[in-house]
Amino acid sequence: MSLTMTFDERYRAIDSRDARFDGQFVTAVRSTGIYCRPSCPARTPKPSNVTFYPTSAAAHEAGYRACKRCLPEAAPGSPQWNLRGDTAGRAMRLIADGVVEREGVPGLAGRLGYSPRHLTRLLTAELGAGPLALSRAHRAQTARMLLVGTDLSAADVAFSSGFASVRQFNDTIREVFGMPPTELRARRPVSRHLDALAPGVTIDLALPHRGPLDADGLFAWMAARAVAGAEVATASSFARTLRLPHGPVWFELRVDDVGRVRLRAALSNLADLSTLVTRARRLFDLDADPVAVDESLSRHAELAPLVAALPGIRVPGAADPHEMLIRAMVGQQITVVAARTALTALTAALGEEVPAFAGMALDGDRTPLLFPAMAAIAEHGHEVLRGPAARIRAITGAAAALADGTLTLTAGDDAADQRSALLAMPGIGPWTADYVRMRVLADPDVFLPGDVAVRAGAAAAGLPSEARPLTDWAARTAPWRSYLTAHLWRAVPPKPAPARRAAASPVLTATDGGLS
Repeated sequence: MSLTMTFDERYRAIDSRDARFDGQFVTAVRSTGIYCRPSCPARTPKPSNVTFYPTSAAAHEAGYRACKRCLPEAAPGSPQWNLRGDTAGRAMRLIADGVVEREGVPGLAGRLGYSPRHLTRLLTAELGAGPLALSRAHRAQTARMLLVGTDLSAADVAFSSGFASVRQFNDTIREVFGMPPTELRARRPVSRHLDALAPGVTIDLALPHRGPLDADGLFAWMAARAVAGAEVATASSFARTLRLPHGPVWFELRVDDVGRVRLRAALSNLADLSTLVTRARRLFDLDADPVAVDESLSRHAELAPLVAALPGIRVPGAADPHEMLIRAMVGQQITVVAARTALTALTAALGEEVPAFAGMALDGDRTPLLFPAMAAIAEHGHEVLRGPAARIRAITGAAAALADGTLTLTAGDDAADQRSALLAMPGIGPWTADYVRMRVLADPDVFLPGDVAVRAGAAAAGLPSEARPLTDWAARTAPWRSYLTAHLWRAVPPKPAPARRAAASPVLTATDGGLS
């Protein structure tokens, strides 16, 4: 990965114009004063003129501007921020989620357990830029995407990108890209008319990713778990409502004819657009490096056929961390179908209607619903949920803890602290805690030996099917055990045709295991 690469390895990557490393580092050229993505088609500079930076913000701080030819801000995000569980990685995930725009640097520092001054020193030493500069670079990236991909006015682009004023937006675009916003917009390949952003009216954006992408697998995963009323999935699209800091949103992800992932969205407030883009990217794991993952897993003879059959497999993330925990707890020790039924009933009873998005047609002519708020589940979940009383108390107790802040759950959590906090909650065991860590933190190195489907897939792939020997074998695939898990889920043999008498349900040996 890029942060462990030597200068010579990085230089070979830019000399071969290897697009796999786009977004993982930038190349600053002293003789021109610009920085580029690794795949820039311009002539490769001399090594003596090159400095590599882990982020575009670091290049900005060093006085460089973005290349007008390759536009490095258009690259996918770095997979390092999910691979790394340190403060820098956690900070980058929170910055991408819009924490600095909403809470300022003090809010970001408080979430990470540091003073603003110490966090600035730490990030500057590690990434070459402080939190303000990193957030500014993220805003510039969002603004470029909107200028090129929509017909929003400059003012709408400015505020939806997180800028405090149009003047600040204009100054930043000029400084970063070396041109005004109007010129940057004029460089887009094709101008398409798109409606202004408003509830019930949509925009359409392309979300860059590194290929290959197992889109069929992502859509199939979403379809099997879609909560009616709040979500709908087909073989080629996934749509849902979502509660964001400034109000509800609706969005749809699909793949176009040339293989690009596209986001169509309607928002209540422009300020949430950058956060939505980040959540959508995390949901479909679009910042992954599938080439690195596939190359690593393919070295194992048992996995090579699985990887060859499904190149570019992704691990689905979470659009809402709180919702993800409730979904995981409801899914403990029951089938995917049963969990979906229970979550649909919960949403139908306690979900909030969003009439503004009625035209989005989430589910026929029904008014779209939001997944229930944690406070509603805490207060009324026992009236809707079915099953053992202890399990219902655990779910409503977790919802209450999330609602009152006793339990925090974000994409920027420390992995060990998050796991410990979850295990301390009644009714949450290792499977749930690790599954949530995989989905919420996008941790690429989580393995679920207590998962029935994982063990069934392992047996089908010729691996040990018992938890302990399977765990020992999986250790050799670090740091990509989450992707091993995804392959084993997909390797589960299809169920035989139903006999006249229903077959017995699978028996789960883990205390809180699930059929994921």
